[in-house]
Amino acid sequence: MSGNQSLCTRFTFVAFSSLAGLQPVLFVVFLLIYLFTVGGNLIIICLIWVTPSLHTPMYFFLVNLSFLEMCYITSVVPQMLVHLLVETKTISVGGCAAQMYVFTILGLTECCLLAAMAYDRFVAICYPLHYTLLMGPHVCLKLAAASWTTGVVVESVQTTWIFTLPFCGTGKIQHFFCDIMPVVKLACVDTSHNEIVMFAVSVLFIMSPCFLILCSYVRIFVTILRIPSAAGRYKAFSTCSSHILVVSLFYGTALFTYLQPKTAHTPETDKATALMYTVVTPALNPVIYTLRNKEVKEAFKRVTQRNSLRLMA
Repeated sequence: MSGNQSLCTRFTFVAFSSLAGLQPVLFVVFLLIYLFTVGGNLIIICLIWVTPSLHTPMYFFLVNLSFLEMCYITSVVPQMLVHLLVETKTISVGGCAAQMYVFTILGLTECCLLAAMAYDRFVAICYPLHYTLLMGPHVCLKLAAASWTTGVVVESVQTTWIFTLPFCGTGKIQHFFCDIMPVVKLACVDTSHNEIVMFAVSVLFIMSPCFLILCSYVRIFVTILRIPSAAGRYKAFSTCSSHILVVSLFYGTALFTYLQPKTAHTPETDKATALMYTVVTPALNPVIYTLRNKEVKEAFKRVTQRNSLRLMA
């Protein structure tokens, strides 16, 4: 650093500065999406909690995923809503670090959790007679705990390392939250070594769960194709379709964002993909797991009918 550069103590978000006239409209849109996402995932959690027939490994992981999605969107959207209403869109370096800790931990945890859900479907379809033995309560707890532990440990180390960098200059972040690459760009030292390590971490800990998911589904599809009846094949595939959609949405944006070199990142593409994986994808998950899941829809009907009868009585 040159001697006349001062370190930043606060960052300023400039993602929506060119859309000043649309910010009230964006506030309403994102607020509705946020309320829908939190409400939808809460309904899924409560529905599984009160329905004994849904107390299975698949829905245990779905409860974890729904809770994670609520925390995931909450780590970004409330602050974004505030910044859409105020003129000064700033955050302290400490606040930025806290947001990155939460966001990255939840993101990596979701990668691992989706892999655990794929393993559950693999066992259910490929080894149905051994399902209760291979996916007992202790196994499910261990897989969920491993997912959360991996996310916490890996991303805590990576985020701590990022915030040991000195940040100087104007402190303007070309984004609407403290994502990794927009923050690293503000460092006033050479970050090439950091970027290589971050890229390696992303490849290892994002691609490894992705590879496990792909391997699981290769085995699943081979097993499904061997089922003699069309009805049996359809039933087996329908138990995986919701998970496949969620994995495609999540990994599609994650791979596009975090496995690109720094030179390929632009503020426009970063913001567009970030809106997908921070706002749109968490909002779609409750829809996917309710509209495409027969058991959840039937449980919802039973609960609503039971509550309606109680109100009438």
